[in-house]
Amino acid sequence: MEAVGVIPARYKSTRFEGKILAEIFGKPMLQFVWERAKQARLLDEVIIACDNEKVKEIAENFGANVVLTAKEHPSGTDRIAEVVALMDVKVVVNIQADEPLIQPVMIDSVVDTLLSEKGLEMVTLMKRITDLKDLDNPNVVKVVVDKNNFALYFSRAPIPYKAKDSKVKEPVYFKHIGIYGYTKDFLFTYKNIPVSLLEAMEKLEQLRVLFEGFKIKVLETRYETIGVDTPEDLERVKEYLKKSQV
Repeated sequence: MEAVGVIPARYKSTRFEGKILAEIFGKPMLQFVWERAKQARLLDEVIIACDNEKVKEIAENFGANVVLTAKEHPSGTDRIAEVVALMDVKVVVNIQADEPLIQPVMIDSVVDTLLSEKGLEMVTLMKRITDLKDLDNPNVVKVVVDKNNFALYFSRAPIPYKAKDSKVKEPVYFKHIGIYGYTKDFLFTYKNIPVSLLEAMEKLEQLRVLFEGFKIKVLETRYETIGVDTPEDLERVKEYLKKSQV
């Protein structure tokens, strides 16, 4: 296979336990994510990797290919690695279970870039911030990139900082969208990189990659997403969907 998408679905969440099963217009959020991922043209398979029997049963009922993984995995990356370890596949895409607004074209852009650009090991997405309230929201992760669109840093803080005497009139800020594509080989390298001080401080797993000196290509997308970290985020998703269907 060329590419497989895996949705790591952990039931427990510190800020919003069971959020992956929270309903959006009669469907669990996990189903929203799975249905959109299934529409991606470049994925040969979409798998839900869960740690809970209830989640497994619900996902199988809506038609998903589900793997019940070990409960003790410290991260979604480890959960994905368990699922794909014995698979013959070039590219693995980590699709977040709390991103119900993910678009199939976003997934395809990650896969296409990894398959077509030699030397890349990891790819993710960013979107220009249009609501400046997002800058001060720690649940909205910001990213700064170099001239070739490789990540320089990810932070929950508002970056880059605009100095008072800066002559930049209209600074541009980007939020990180939590979808990751890796070559299968790099996934297992990534899995074994130790937690860095930066990751421990920011609680952002991707910082271990930058800390070790590896590169992350960041593609810009025009599509809006709302990651669900709290019940309030879930209501924002519902409102966004209502407006987009008008």
